[in-house]
Amino acid sequence: MADKLQGVESSAISILKRAVELDSSKRYDEAVTCYQEGLQLLLEVMKGVSDGAKKEKFRQKMLEYMARAEELKKFVRDEKTAGKQHEQIQIESNATGYSYETLFSRFLNQFLTEIEVEDPYIRSHHQIYNFLRFCELVVKSKAPVKEIRLLTGSDENPELQSQQHDKLGQLSESLQKHNIKLTIKYSDTLHDREIRFDTGWVVKIGRGLDIYKAAESKFSIGFCDFDLRPCHQTTIDIFNRKYMKDSVDTAEDTV
Repeated sequence: MADKLQGVESSAISILKRAVELDSSKRYDEAVTCYQEGLQLLLEVMKGVSDGAKKEKFRQKMLEYMARAEELKKFVRDEKTAGKQHEQIQIESNATGYSYETLFSRFLNQFLTEIEVEDPYIRSHHQIYNFLRFCELVVKSKAPVKEIRLLTGSDENPELQSQQHDKLGQLSESLQKHNIKLTIKYSDTLHDREIRFDTGWVVKIGRGLDIYKAAESKFSIGFCDFDLRPCHQTTIDIFNRKYMKDSVDTAEDTV
């Protein structure tokens, strides 16, 4: 009986270790399955254990794994539901209420670790400031982001190009103090403007991050609070590439 119980315990530990590995690899559906299978085995072990201290240790580990499994189930369910929808936001000229926090904060969750920004115009002073504000939002969100990858164009004027690289280099050093790596690459042929989150979400903005009009003055409303800053006219498309793909595959299988 003891040998059988030990065998079940070994299987439970092995499956739960696999669940943690899948969880870390963002394979959440598979992780949930392994958590559930491992917990079922661990429950069998706990029922056969007579030692009070050991039983309590198992109980605590079960509660920990159960909480994580429920958290992942909710995340996957919510993401699948939202990801099947293609959201489009039309921003009219002079419209307000579209700060980066309003637009992006919902994507900055505990499951996010990497962000890719493709925008050919992170060049001039105010455009780099816009990217800085986006990075500040990421830092402030407390999402466990480890890397931001920027692909942008390089200014053709050698002096302005040097200033651009210097400013982005300073931003890179600053982000490192917050344990975020900024990887910068330059392309002369880049035209698309989109932000990709490694949770699958993609935000395509017609004007990239440069959606705001200049403030009337440094002492006018909207200079500091970008929810109050008038915008240029642009279109924002939001979708989840992972679940949109699943929806397309399902539709093709049905036909």
